[in-house]
Amino acid sequence: MLRPALACALLAITAHAGAADLLVSAASSLTNAFNELGSSYEAAHPGTKVLLNYGASGALLQQISKGAPADVLATADQETMDQAAAQKLIDPSGRRDFVKNTLVVVSPLDGRIALRQLSDLTRLGRVAIGAPASVPVGRYAKKALEEAGLWTAVSPKAITTQNVRQSLDYVARGEVDAAFVYATDAAQFKDKVHLAFTVPLATAVRYPVAPVQASAHAMEARRFIDYLRSPAGQAILGRYGFTQP
Repeated sequence: MLRPALACALLAITAHAGAADLLVSAASSLTNAFNELGSSYEAAHPGTKVLLNYGASGALLQQISKGAPADVLATADQETMDQAAAQKLIDPSGRRDFVKNTLVVVSPLDGRIALRQLSDLTRLGRVAIGAPASVPVGRYAKKALEEAGLWTAVSPKAITTQNVRQSLDYVARGEVDAAFVYATDAAQFKDKVHLAFTVPLATAVRYPVAPVQASAHAMEARRFIDYLRSPAGQAILGRYGFTQP
């Protein structure tokens, strides 16, 4: 079942959808970049309105699997998109990686403990981590801690969040001592949080995008994906700290 807040947000978007509207469901960490991309795409393609639906990648997948309308799905990890492909919810022929990101740890601006590496988290009281079952940033964090042999020590301190932006909010308000987020999100909150260190990962954080199989605007969906990967789209994404895949 969809969480009430997510269901209401999606209903608000789809209630205004029209014949020439393209509904894009995108990971929360893409919010700022996709807001600008949507406007830029509309300017380049008059007559098309881009409607943006943000959330944790797993929650977006759940929405689509329950029959919620969407034309494009952009997730923050390969695993969620793999699940979408296994459930035949996307057109795999149109799947593309379009950006990379970096996992980092942030702390409050007035944090009293200097954080330089993962082992320093064992000295903290509360650490915000996205729910690993549905939030990619949480999966990346858990894997990094497991590889460092620290998951058992840090997991009891975990404050589970629904998406990366919630983790950032907790740090900005001083409700937790640290959080795992993406470098792009930390950059948007640089006046509210301190970027402590970059988390080493064996596998790069690559974002995939794909047309939704049940889309009523298949050609427009592919055109939007092409735009993401075009020089114009990549320039916008680059301004928000994303790098080419």
